[in-house]
Amino acid sequence: MKHTLLLLTFFFSALFYGQSTLKGKVTDEDGSGVGSASVTVEEPGKDAIIAYALTNSKGEYTLTFTSEQSQVDVKVKAFNHRSTLKVVSNSSQNVDFTIQTEATEIKEVKLKTRLITKRGDTIAYDLNEFDSKSDRTLSDVLKKIPGIEVNSSGAILYQGEPINKFYVNGKDLMEGGYGTVVNALPKDAVQKMEVMENHQPIKSLQDKIPSENAAINIKLKNKVTMTGRGEVGVGMDPLLWNVKLTPMFFGQKNQWVLNYKANNSGESVENERNILAFGSRFEGTRRQAAQRSWLGVDRAQVPNVPEKRYLLNNVHYLSANLLTSPFKDKEWELKVNASYSNNSIERSSFRETIYEPSEYFPSGASARTDLSNDFYAQSAKGEVILTKNAKKGFFKNTTTWNGFWNDDRGMGRIVDSRTGTISMDQKLKSPSGMFQNSLSTIIPFKDKMVNVMSYISHQKDRQNLSAEYENFQDFEDYFGQNFSRLDQQLELQTTNINHSASVGFNVKRWTLSPEVGLNMSLNEMNSLLEGDGVALGEDFRNDMRWNELNPYTQLGINYKGGGLNMNITLPMNFYGITYKDQIRNTSQDISRSVFEPSFWGSYDFTSFWKLWAFANVNYNFGDFGSLYSGNILSSPQNIGNNDNLLPETRSTTIAPRLEYRNPLNNLFFNLRYAQSSVKRNLIARTTIFSSGANISELEYFDNTTRSSNQSAEIGKYFPKFKTNLSTTVSNRDNNGYSLLVNQSTGESNLIETETNGQSWSLKFNNSYFSWMSVDYSLSMNWNKNKNLFYGNEIKTSGWSHNLAAYFYPIENHTIGFFWDEGTTSQLDESFRNSFYDLSYQFSWAKKKMDFEVKWLNIAGTKVYEQISYNTSLLSTTRSSMQIRPSQVLFTVKFNFK
Repeated sequence: MKHTLLLLTFFFSALFYGQSTLKGKVTDEDGSGVGSASVTVEEPGKDAIIAYALTNSKGEYTLTFTSEQSQVDVKVKAFNHRSTLKVVSNSSQNVDFTIQTEATEIKEVKLKTRLITKRGDTIAYDLNEFDSKSDRTLSDVLKKIPGIEVNSSGAILYQGEPINKFYVNGKDLMEGGYGTVVNALPKDAVQKMEVMENHQPIKSLQDKIPSENAAINIKLKNKVTMTGRGEVGVGMDPLLWNVKLTPMFFGQKNQWVLNYKANNSGESVENERNILAFGSRFEGTRRQAAQRSWLGVDRAQVPNVPEKRYLLNNVHYLSANLLTSPFKDKEWELKVNASYSNNSIERSSFRETIYEPSEYFPSGASARTDLSNDFYAQSAKGEVILTKNAKKGFFKNTTTWNGFWNDDRGMGRIVDSRTGTISMDQKLKSPSGMFQNSLSTIIPFKDKMVNVMSYISHQKDRQNLSAEYENFQDFEDYFGQNFSRLDQQLELQTTNINHSASVGFNVKRWTLSPEVGLNMSLNEMNSLLEGDGVALGEDFRNDMRWNELNPYTQLGINYKGGGLNMNITLPMNFYGITYKDQIRNTSQDISRSVFEPSFWGSYDFTSFWKLWAFANVNYNFGDFGSLYSGNILSSPQNIGNNDNLLPETRSTTIAPRLEYRNPLNNLFFNLRYAQSSVKRNLIARTTIFSSGANISELEYFDNTTRSSNQSAEIGKYFPKFKTNLSTTVSNRDNNGYSLLVNQSTGESNLIETETNGQSWSLKFNNSYFSWMSVDYSLSMNWNKNKNLFYGNEIKTSGWSHNLAAYFYPIENHTIGFFWDEGTTSQLDESFRNSFYDLSYQFSWAKKKMDFEVKWLNIAGTKVYEQISYNTSLLSTTRSSMQIRPSQVLFTVKFNFK
């Protein structure tokens, strides 16, 4: 850690050394300011721009640069004005320009705009320059833009970090759940996309409290737009359907999006409801509602390939989002969001696990496992949000209700080399409900800003797990007898209450925000385990209370300057936790006051370079579920018992990164480093059976795990060749501890493992040729796994690639070829999986309709195979997972207006 801090200190010093800032004004011969003039800094004799800026409407500019030269060239260019150059010393100073009017001769009528432009903290992308003939929606184009990444969950990343807001015409209709719009907004409706770096969404804080995240704003061609996207598809082998209907309206006062999607063709559209952007902490608390899954059936594995390859689903998803200004004061906005989904999924897999001879299994062992699942899930959500976001104040109240009704089934068959054939029939019913209300307001008081926040939530979960066994003997010694059926009943209730108040004081570019707050969490858990219909003893029952009281005080120090932004949070937190077991009449409590500082900062030291740094210290004294004395059957093959001391965890993280984004030559890259350590006082003591079953208990043992990660990413767009190329390399190191029971002696062995891994990925998009466009991605990984207890080391590797090639032999006709492939390797053994698709599409350009026929999984591949290694258990697992069959789908696609 000392070496890292020294390196960062040296890095910061090197960056600040030799830095100069130029300010000034560009005027014409009449003394009027010239807006949108470009001011560039170049080193003498070199045709390379080291910094640039655009003047505002008053002709003013500010730019910062770093150069070793004693003098630099400063050039000013503006439309219908003569270019001007000045040679100035390399120092901070004011440099004004007066430029003469001169008609700019346009040699051709055709005007060509920039692909990417930057003004201040906003970078604008002309999407028309990045799309290809096969693209139809916003998401199709976003994946091809340098500096932008769209991951598998639908979240948009800018320079590797998630965005905090997604706007359409400056309005946040979707409140973070923007996947629906990204996937269904026609690209033809979009004028440009803007990335707003360091975006603070609360207007009254924009000049006071900086933000570490960027936001995206989609500017449509028309201020009032009725648009959207629809698809209707049918297929066979078996009977298939795919329906997507997403009409949208974006006006100056009202916006709405309606969405109905249903399919059994392998697309999990219900994920579009997920919150992907959370905005500013001053907007209040928003949490992604989810069931607490303390119990679960054994789940079949899924392969590392695109979901459409293996997902056997039947889903119906309906959502509606509305934004309106209900009052004459247009700064008030009312948003109403609602959604419902009904989904069923089938899944199956087979795996064979072979254990090397060790103290766990002196003569070795093996197990072959067949698993199949049926998952049935229903969920509903309703949300009402009232907001006022003005320069002179802020108000936001969010009320949310979520309901979940899940029914999971599982059937397992295990051939154990030690105990023979085992079968398990599993069922889990788990209804849940959650209510949340969040209120945040910022009130200006003289030269201060007063912020009050309140959050209340209540969640109730019921989970009933039943398992019927045949020839399952691994738990016989633990129970004292062998049961043919186990039923685990569990009920959870949680109420969270969080209140805080802060005051912001402004001193020039500094904002000081002292804050006081109180967080409370009240939790109850009741559980009962039955064997063959008879309730077991107190060792298998729980009636537990876990209550937390966390008053805190903290000082927030924020600085927002021209190039430097930073936030330092200095909290003193008091943790009061009380655990009470009402069956055994035992209790534990803890009262600790800890200092948990955090820091993040960014520094723009030229127009193109930015340095980030993040660091924090965090303590954790356990969460609801960290401690309970009665045994719980968490899955048909796992019994857990957390009867021990209250846990204590201390984690530290430091993560600097360096960014370069140059819209002049369409080049973006970033370098990242992250180092963290986690110190714990408890460890799980686990008894492993060859069938895969295990019994886990907590034991006191101080242990510290460490991890570090280094990565570099570079992306460039080549406009001459209409090509976007990006590549990423990374290295990661981490260690881990496990306490495993020697079944021969009953003694425990402390196993330490170390993992070192490298990865490399490549993305390539090209639409240079009028008759073809290509999207291609490749990822490779190499891992070295060490077991220090046995002195064992093994190397594994894998790679995968995805190709989508489109050919346009005749106007309005498109032929598509798709190739996905994945490989995993260990020693001399390797599994390779290939998938191919073909499509033909006719476009009715006048009506903006597409007619597509697609043949998926042409080779008829039935399973995906892979190999993996467990470093702690010295076991090799070969797996095969069910794949969707070969199928043909006919789809009609169209725009709403």
